[in-house]
Amino acid sequence: MSSPLAFTLTFLFLISTNLLLSEAASSNNQTYNNFLECLIDQFQRSNSSTNTIFTPQNATYTALTFTDNFRVPATWPGKPDLVVAPRSVSEIQGAVLCSRILGLQIKVKSGGHDYEGLSFFSTAGSEPFVVVNMINFRSVTIDEKANTARVQPAATLGELYQTISRTSKTLAFPAGACPTVGVGGHLLGGGYGMMSRKHSLASDHIVDALLINADGEVLDRKTMGEDLFWAIRGGGGTSFGIILEFTVTLVTVPETITVFNVTRTLEENATEVVHKWQHVAEKIDDNLLMRIFINPTNSPKTGSRTIEASFTSLYLGKPSDLLTAVGGQFPELGLTEKDCVEMSWADSLLYFAYIENKTLDALLVKRPQGGPGAYFKGKSDFVSDPIPLSGLKEIWEFLIQVDGAQLELSPFGGALSNYSDEETPFPHRKGNLYMIHYGVLWRNSIEGEASLSWTRGFYDYMARHVTKNPRAAYVNYRDLDIGRNGEGNSTNYEQARVWGERYFKNNFKRLVCVKTKFDPSNLFRNEQSIPSLVGEVAALTGNVV
Repeated sequence: MSSPLAFTLTFLFLISTNLLLSEAASSNNQTYNNFLECLIDQFQRSNSSTNTIFTPQNATYTALTFTDNFRVPATWPGKPDLVVAPRSVSEIQGAVLCSRILGLQIKVKSGGHDYEGLSFFSTAGSEPFVVVNMINFRSVTIDEKANTARVQPAATLGELYQTISRTSKTLAFPAGACPTVGVGGHLLGGGYGMMSRKHSLASDHIVDALLINADGEVLDRKTMGEDLFWAIRGGGGTSFGIILEFTVTLVTVPETITVFNVTRTLEENATEVVHKWQHVAEKIDDNLLMRIFINPTNSPKTGSRTIEASFTSLYLGKPSDLLTAVGGQFPELGLTEKDCVEMSWADSLLYFAYIENKTLDALLVKRPQGGPGAYFKGKSDFVSDPIPLSGLKEIWEFLIQVDGAQLELSPFGGALSNYSDEETPFPHRKGNLYMIHYGVLWRNSIEGEASLSWTRGFYDYMARHVTKNPRAAYVNYRDLDIGRNGEGNSTNYEQARVWGERYFKNNFKRLVCVKTKFDPSNLFRNEQSIPSLVGEVAALTGNVV
């Protein structure tokens, strides 16, 4: 019987041969044959014994580049010629070193919620690139005594939450509400969730990390240094290396918390209630986070088009205290005892993910939710001054025009304001009332042009109501419209500033300095990664270099 290593080498040789013979193979066959030969050499050195490389001719390739957002493959022409799905650290190191030797671009995929598909597609379609899919790095380890968790990047939030809940009834982690989001991308960009007003962002709880840098070295916080450690706590994905593991602090929550979902339509004074919410949501009790989902719908009474605002909320306490807090500062909502539901923090994860009548094992579902998939476009904004009633009414007029549109208003304040704008790369702190997420779904390609046109027109209108100089955006809601028409390109600093300062404000310059120091050849890159500027950094800031 042949050895595992011999089997691996034979497998790689067959892939290489198939690439040469297949009519569908990439025009860059020689480059990729060289990549495969380099990997064979690296695998021999590390005694690797797993099959980790997949081409478009392999059935597994499709699963490794899957996205529920049909707009991405329909829009961007460039697909990876090779996907590496490593099972060991040495295999990741081999992929990094071979990509560097051959000058290939590396993209890194951990989850499945990349809005623009930048971790596994290319907008240009010409530059060859390799995707490192971290799907096999998904372990979660809880240290209950230290109140910490060690979590690998491809673990989903649901897997992290379910593991915590099996360990303790009073430990939790303040991250997003969707259980199928990958931990790696979520934490690298910040990580807002239903406890953020009490416990801030997920990235604010990172206390250590393991990262493979552009030299193929494995670094922890001590060996990478505080500049690089600062950058990976909110500076976005695919810029500084490949995360192997985060160590995060957990938070303590009551055994029983309270949730509610109160819905109001225009006929039930939704406009006035939303307007008042803007004045209280970031000032109210820090234990309370009231999110609003706003959708166009048909009135159940008249059948005519109307707007529905759902106040979906979590309170880290008892209903009696919640009613006192809301009744005193936000009586317009009309919250009653019947609206309040007591449950554990773990069960609230099912509640906010709209998973009904299931056990916590339902959090382990790995595929992005949304059924068979759809075409989707997302955008974001931050609001520092309340939108007037007249502005809200104009917003409703936009929303009523289309099906599949939704606004999500997420309040700030509380613990989010306890950090300076420079403490981490995430700069959207004190002074923001709330964040807006714009989401639009459509079901077939025929509707695409009209849906995108409406989305961009609505976004342009909203400029008068949101932050300015720069108009801020959330990096975890990647948006290639920022800097479109050639304004934004990650290879040029002045062009990259168009989107970089929207996501990171003044922190963008420091991120560029860190990138240039630790990845000067720009090995880890995508269309909106932090650019490397060897020789130009001193003109930017003089720090870090």
